[in-house]
Amino acid sequence: MLQEFKTFIAKGNVMDMAVGIIVGAAFTAIVQSVVKDLINPIIGLFTGGIDFTNNYAVLSGDVPDGASLDAAREAGASIFAYGSFLMAVINFLIIAFVVFLLVKAVNRAKDAAMKEEEAAPAPEAPKGPSELDVLLEIRDALKKG
Repeated sequence: MLQEFKTFIAKGNVMDMAVGIIVGAAFTAIVQSVVKDLINPIIGLFTGGIDFTNNYAVLSGDVPDGASLDAAREAGASIFAYGSFLMAVINFLIIAFVVFLLVKAVNRAKDAAMKEEEAAPAPEAPKGPSELDVLLEIRDALKKG
């Protein structure tokens, strides 16, 4: 059993997956920072800082008027948090668009690097004698022989 586990861990796929997860977690932090720190403030300028997070409907229970979403949850009321869901959808769309732009930029850079490699001329093979040269050598050898 231990040997099977060692074999499983030593496979390249497991290590590739582990590296992918670690890099993905770091990449997630970068994307979230781009969205939260750079894009959302710009969007806030155009929308007047609208935040739907605290919009909810009380399904059952008592909640003081004007209470925040957290206060309504702490009060034990059953709530329909449509604002929080709407903000999650908006943030998802923004994050998905940012990831799309980043992947597009990386692919463009990869394509440019591939084109540079293709554009580099392959080293020429050393030239051998032409067909005419070979025939002339044969003719000369026959004349001598």
